[in-house]
Amino acid sequence: MSQLGTCFRQLAAQNKKALIPFVTAGDPDPGFTVELMHELVTAGADIIELGVPFSDPMADGPVIQAADERALKHHVSLTDVVSMVSEFRRQDKSTPIVLMGYLNPVEILGYERFSDLAEAAGVDGILIVDMPPEEAGEFSPLMREKQIDVIYLVSPTTNAERIKLINDQASGYLYYVSLKGVTGASTLDVNAVAEKIDEIKTISTLPIGVGFGIKDGQTAQAVAKIADAVIVGSALVKQVELGRQDYQKIKNRISGILREMRSMMDTGNGSIE
Repeated sequence: MSQLGTCFRQLAAQNKKALIPFVTAGDPDPGFTVELMHELVTAGADIIELGVPFSDPMADGPVIQAADERALKHHVSLTDVVSMVSEFRRQDKSTPIVLMGYLNPVEILGYERFSDLAEAAGVDGILIVDMPPEEAGEFSPLMREKQIDVIYLVSPTTNAERIKLINDQASGYLYYVSLKGVTGASTLDVNAVAEKIDEIKTISTLPIGVGFGIKDGQTAQAVAKIADAVIVGSALVKQVELGRQDYQKIKNRISGILREMRSMMDTGNGSIE
């Protein structure tokens, strides 16, 4: 079983849901990323999604686009991001790390080279936003050989036939995009999310993580009632921008958000509106 599978199984045994924060590697400075990753775990993260900076992040809103631009000013590459995971693993051998990004950097590096580097560094999963399952025929087998889960997105408009196709290719968990739009947009409709998750669960037995629109403890708590994982990105990345390279301030703000989410997810006393 993969690290992700083990993580979800252990959480289920404790009647808990996974908290998955997203941060962009190299933002605001490459030397800060690993330190921030450890802070995420201390604050309650079960899994970390580490964004690979890209010049044209089509699924991301202005907050994460700006984070990518800040990281790219330092020329942060895919190999740099993998090296950050390797450095993180010197102290933390167990927290699953999922790389999230776009296909172009992986293709430039080469699938085999990437799979070798990712395995050696201790990467547990990969989510490539613009690689649909129909185009993953060469990529997915390489990842499976390395016991690296390939995670796919499911959206509000994904029909049952396509959910089955995605499920047949996916492992680790399914990432349900709760909103029609880019990251950081709109307001979460938890009841609509619950209906779609019920549909997905009739097709897939994989854990379901919900991302987009989760901003605070209340929304995290509501989503934790209906999903296996709560994924939070823009609300954290915004704190990096606001921190203006004051690393302690950034850690404190992000830690505060995650601790509130962790606490409210674990108490489970909130209402779904």
